[in-house]
Amino acid sequence: MNVSLNHPVNSMSDRVSTPLPQFKILGQPVHLAAEYTPWLIDRLKQGIGTHVVTMNAEIVIQASHDTELAKIVQQADLVTPDGSGIIMALRLHGIDQPRYAGIDLGEDLLRLAAQPEHNYPVFFYGGKPEIVNRAAQKWRAELPDLQIVGVEHGYLDADAKEKLLHQITTTQPKIIFVALGMSRQETWIRDNFHLCPQAIWIGVGGSFDVWSGVKNRAPQYIRNLDLEWMYRIAQEPSRWRRALALPKFAILAIAERIRG
Repeated sequence: MNVSLNHPVNSMSDRVSTPLPQFKILGQPVHLAAEYTPWLIDRLKQGIGTHVVTMNAEIVIQASHDTELAKIVQQADLVTPDGSGIIMALRLHGIDQPRYAGIDLGEDLLRLAAQPEHNYPVFFYGGKPEIVNRAAQKWRAELPDLQIVGVEHGYLDADAKEKLLHQITTTQPKIIFVALGMSRQETWIRDNFHLCPQAIWIGVGGSFDVWSGVKNRAPQYIRNLDLEWMYRIAQEPSRWRRALALPKFAILAIAERIRG
């Protein structure tokens, strides 16, 4: 079993914190833990910034031929097992790691940020205007003490993008949610991390769609069966092309295990 228990978490700079165990799937790292929020909160308290990548099979396949994305993933401070394919691949190597979907991690961070002992300011960026605004409204209603210091959609012109960067620099949020779609959001975080070097930056993909109520998340029993991806395709048939990465990933992961 190729689990690195003493391997330090990769970082986008020389930041150092308690290492998490790491395992590589098709060359891409995944950090192993029953929970990630205590580790993230500890880094926030120390003033150590964190780029979080929520890993699924699609990202692994894209990274196999996109060297820029592969480098971003390998240098991220935390890579979590978001997709059921990642969990399957880990099980092939005898690793019992629970899945931690990016939307669940995002919700856990929001609830922690709203607690009086933390009171961390957060920022929402990405998605369509009506969706990101409704997502922010949902959390303001659910967590009245949550300090949302910025809400901006992902369809900005050049001037608006400059204003966005200025707003992030000025407000210095501690948790920044970015929903620009896979690879684009990871690249954007990499390019702008320096604006808030002590914050948690996390790409949340379609989480704003769910939080806004535009899309429904799979029922819990479907998630327990690791079939949430099928539910998403049923809701959004146009995703079928993206789903083709799943069988390719499975074949490659099995072949990697056979090779030892």
